[in-house]
Order: sequence, then structure tokens, then C-alpha cells
Amino acid sequence: MTAIEGSVVLVTGGSRGIGKALVEGLFERGAKKVYATARDPRTVTHPGAVPLALEVTDPESVAAAAERAGDVTILINNAGVAVNASFLEAPVDDVRRDFETNFYGPLLTARAFVPVIERNGGGHILNVHSALSWIGLAGSYSASKAALWSQTNSLRLDLRPRGIDVTGLHVGYVETDMTAGVDAPKSSPADVAAQALDGIETGAFEVLADEVSRQVKSGLSAELPVLYPQLAA
Repeated sequence: MTAIEGSVVLVTGGSRGIGKALVEGLFERGAKKVYATARDPRTVTHPGAVPLALEVTDPESVAAAAERAGDVTILINNAGVAVNASFLEAPVDDVRRDFETNFYGPLLTARAFVPVIERNGGGHILNVHSALSWIGLAGSYSASKAALWSQTNSLRLDLRPRGIDVTGLHVGYVETDMTAGVDAPKSSPADVAAQALDGIETGAFEVLADEVSRQVKSGLSAELPVLYPQLAA
């Protein structure tokens, strides 16, 4: 379990959506300092946050952020994109865009910040996945989040002996810019953030933040047509 009160946290993609709600929730729970990163740090609006420029796909940018934020004890990998490229029809570069941000981005930040967290006495990493980590309905986005889920599972084993716990957050649709065009029930960013932070504080391996995530996860043990009804036709 990791205490948020008194901690120093870095949130990638911390200027809007779930990231912004996480920053707000961290301060409400007594975090000592919160670095909120964005490509353009001027978009970070929380008055207490430390704005920090970060492009998670750029190793030099990640290294610079790790040097700047050398007091971090909790890393939250929230930054993401949703290209949703078709494997058969979209340019391969579109597929790579999802993987560069959603898989390699968290990998680069983990590699940079694990030594920082270790030097500071241990702590926590939270990776933001998706219900689509478990069901291939969004092309390259689903695949990149599935890969991140696997990365998280491996890191959890690698880092536990080093004093760093790892939590994976899974969620369906959330009321953010990314889902603006989706006509479906959505969770509030504040509710998702609260559950994610509860997961950090209780040492949860995974947080399933809504009914969609819980239903999809339960379907993994069933026959494939349960998750993919079109296969039963």
C-alpha cells in the first residue's frame, strides 16, 4: 500500500480529462507535490500543480522530466491517444501512433522514473488501461492497450521486490474530449480518478472502474462468442 498524503506524484497527460481529475484528487488527499505534464505545460490549470513539459514518445523529453522531477514517489501513466486504426486498411504509421503513445510512452517513463522512485524509498506506478485492453473492437487502440496491460503485469512482478507496487486501471467510456463523439453512458473523470487513487492507497493490482470493465473482464474466461457475438452467427 502507498500513502498519497505527503507523496510526490507525476501525472502524464495531467491537463485535462482523467489526468486533470487525478491531479485534483491527489491534492484533496494530501499529496505534497504534483507534477502535471503536458506537451504544452501552459494548458495545466490547477493552481497548485507544477506544470512540466513532456512528450512521452520522446526519450530525451522523458529523461529531462525525470531529472527535473527527481523527488517523485508515485508515477501515473495517464497520457494516451486513440487513433483506432484498422489493421487492414489504415497506414501502418497510424497503427504505430497508438503504440508509440499507449505502450512505449509508459515504458519510457517507467524506465526513467523507477530509479527515481527507488532512490526516494519506493512507491507506486499506476497505468491507465481500458476495457478495450480485453476486447479487440478498436483496432490499433485495443491492441496497444492490451500490450500495455501485459507490460503492467510484467512490471508488477519485476518491481515488487524493489519496493514499487503497480496498479492497472481499466475503464470504459469516460466523459472526456476523447469520447466526445460517442453516444453511450459515460463515467465522470472525478469518479474514475477517485477509484484509481483508492487503488493506489489499498495496493490493488487492478481497478475496474465501471460495469463495462467488470463485464468484459469476466468474459475473458468464457468462450469467444461471449465477447464477440458475431462469431456465433
